[in-house]
Amino acid sequence: MHTHSMRTGLHLRLLALWVAVNTHGKSLGEMYTSVMSIKQSSLSEIQLIHYLRTYIDHETRRLEDVKRFYVKVSEFHDKIYSELAYSMANPLVAFSLIKRLQSEWLNVVYSSQAKENLEALRTNFESLESSLPRLEDLQGAAQGLMRLQDVYALHVEALVKGHFQRNTNGNTVEIYKPSVTIPLSGDDCFLVGKVAYEAEDYYHAVQWLEEAVSLFGGSNWSLEHDGSLEEALDHLAFSYYKTGNISSALSLSLELLHHDPSNKRVLLNLEKYKKLLTENPPIVTSGSLLKRPNTTYLRTRDTYERLCQTHRSQVLTYNPQLFCDYFTNDSPGLYLQPIRREVLSVLPYVVLFHNFVMGTEAQSIRDSAVPGLRRSVAASGVNQTSADYRISKSAWLKDSTHPVVGKVNRRITLLTGLNVQHPYGEHLQVVNYGIGGHYEPHYDHATVSLIHQHGLLRLSSVEAGGSTAFIHANLSVPAVENSALFWWNLHRNGQGDGDTLHAGCPVLLGDKWVANKWVHEYGQEFQRRCSRDPDE
Repeated sequence: MHTHSMRTGLHLRLLALWVAVNTHGKSLGEMYTSVMSIKQSSLSEIQLIHYLRTYIDHETRRLEDVKRFYVKVSEFHDKIYSELAYSMANPLVAFSLIKRLQSEWLNVVYSSQAKENLEALRTNFESLESSLPRLEDLQGAAQGLMRLQDVYALHVEALVKGHFQRNTNGNTVEIYKPSVTIPLSGDDCFLVGKVAYEAEDYYHAVQWLEEAVSLFGGSNWSLEHDGSLEEALDHLAFSYYKTGNISSALSLSLELLHHDPSNKRVLLNLEKYKKLLTENPPIVTSGSLLKRPNTTYLRTRDTYERLCQTHRSQVLTYNPQLFCDYFTNDSPGLYLQPIRREVLSVLPYVVLFHNFVMGTEAQSIRDSAVPGLRRSVAASGVNQTSADYRISKSAWLKDSTHPVVGKVNRRITLLTGLNVQHPYGEHLQVVNYGIGGHYEPHYDHATVSLIHQHGLLRLSSVEAGGSTAFIHANLSVPAVENSALFWWNLHRNGQGDGDTLHAGCPVLLGDKWVANKWVHEYGQEFQRRCSRDPDE
């Protein structure tokens, strides 16, 4: 971010197809913030599957050998059992017995083969460990699911079964039906609920732990799982207590005590819950006791979420100022190939340019960005830091990175008339979003370095979600592949345009890639002149 000038406000976003890039052996870092990184991690799991298959083969051969020894010894005793005394008189039989007991049984019982097989599996696993998700990735992925649940009003019960549904006017609506889906296990739900629980977010904890208890109750324990029915009951009981549902907390504690009668902590909790219910009998209400936690954008949350759930702008009446045309900006370079322009809003001025880039150009930009992708940051005073309200990875591309970058910058100049070359414009920022990847409502000019013009290029298609929402303009722009979204962030007088409060809605399904182009006010004095009206 450059601090010597004001950002003028051009934002372009490109869309394209994801290309697999092998980063085997490299730490992906904050994997949950980028779908590309998550896809790359699947390469590691393919390798792990191979290692596990090798382990199973080795263990199968070892167990077959153990079984062969068992059959040999069993058949021997079946044969001599009827004439045990006579058989033992045979020196060959006696020698064979003594040898087995002194040598063969020891070799079988104290065999190191099982340990060696397991050690080989562990060594192979550790060789890939740097490229595997970390605990923060697991927690971030869980938070991403809860974000999708909130913004798109998803039913947790349906989501756990692999369905993306919400209730609209009393009817269950299928938001999107993916071609590939899997249900979540009780352990999956327990982990999501536990992440909320540890953050003292009992609104989400209750809903996910309820599903965990239900699923744990109908299944057996599995080797790969961390949680259990008892742990889910324990966490859910306390979550109920923290939300004021003492009756449910008492009921679940009694059920938990059935599984663990000597648990002193649960016994103490039971006494506390009984006392609370005696002193304050529960009031029967038809509404839920659960309340969503506050957010940094609480004042605009309802509008933001409504726009994210909408696939187009909220224009209710005909407006002649909104139109579509073929646009040249009087640039000779566009006379023979004008750009399809769609004016979406006048206040603020927001325009969508269709087919701004070709699919091959978008793919080249994405490929060029892959090596430099790092966790996206947001302004925090005069500094920049990663934040939960912006979940993505980004990279900055100079014109020299790839010929397509310079070509796109020249195309932006033809459309806008602005000088977008560095330092008058920032380098192209390419962004890939993660699980529930989003950017909460914000201003581009709400930093020390203001922006005048913002161009947002769409580099990939998104199956569901991922729209750009303009809160005060009541406008939701879906991710249109290979398009460019443009708006001014500053008025002509240099003041920030308060109507440009916007957000990147969470990606529900798909791999969202965009490229941002910010142009500074400095250097545009003769391209976008001040108005005679000081308030304009």
